Amino acid sequence: MASAKLDIDQIAPEEYPTGLYDYAAKVAALDGLPDDRAPIESQYREVGFVSIDNAFSRDQVAELLDALYQLTIRDLPERTQLQFENLAAGKIESLPPGERLDYVRKLMWFVDLDPRIEAIAYEPRLMELLTQLLGAEPEMFQEMALFKPPGIGREKPWHQDHAYFNLPEGTNVVGVWIALDDTYPENGCMHLLPGAHKDGPIPHFNRRDWQICDTDILSKGQAVATPLKAGGCLIFDGLVPHGTPHNRTNTRRRALQFHYVAKGTPRITTEERMAMFGPEGRDVSC
Repeated sequence: MASAKLDIDQIAPEEYPTGLYDYAAKVAALDGLPDDRAPIESQYREVGFVSIDNAFSRDQVAELLDALYQLTIRDLPERTQLQFENLAAGKIESLPPGERLDYVRKLMWFVDLDPRIEAIAYEPRLMELLTQLLGAEPEMFQEMALFKPPGIGREKPWHQDHAYFNLPEGTNVVGVWIALDDTYPENGCMHLLPGAHKDGPIPHFNRRDWQICDTDILSKGQAVATPLKAGGCLIFDGLVPHGTPHNRTNTRRRALQFHYVAKGTPRITTEERMAMFGPEGRDVSC
């Protein structure tokens, strides 16, 4: 077992309101990272995200999956967080590595532990695009591998990623979500609210997670789903509301996710972040 702390997700899977992940359309992905980045920037500014298939090759995906597997079975430094699904409680220590993999929920702080992952996080074409979107040299400040194991991978409720980060209001945060399996609504692909990043910070509540109130999402009724092939990626604004439903299939849904800001972006306190994203003082409830 890895030396990083064995962490079991404390949030048990719950059913969510009917219709919460209904979608008006499936977004058709662009084919590959184009040399002309102007259309990507235009769509990103307007709707808050761009979906791109074939951003990375099948060989690269295979290498990334092997790298993640090796990380889940090796000794890890204390700073690395390896989290298992809630349903792994009481059994994870006794499972062989191959079976244990299908209880992993999240891995954090690991990019520099495998050169194959580090190469993707700083891939030159991606860095050029991020430089254009940020208007400055990118700084990666968060790294995660997100797993939805077959049948048990829990929902990630609707939220804005910026609500988790101690960054000043108005900071341009760009997320890059790389599909390592074919993803679709049934196994937990991304669902987003196009254009809602322009609404700014939305109050979040501790319910099934740190999340936007379900009724706020249900009242909008404009969500889209973004299925991707393995090797595709989603580039999205840190304020665009998004969520992923349970994986109810017998297929895996694994992804890498990196967040970038302009190099040198200052940080704020948690109290300052909560003044933006918490309901306190806004006379709102969920």
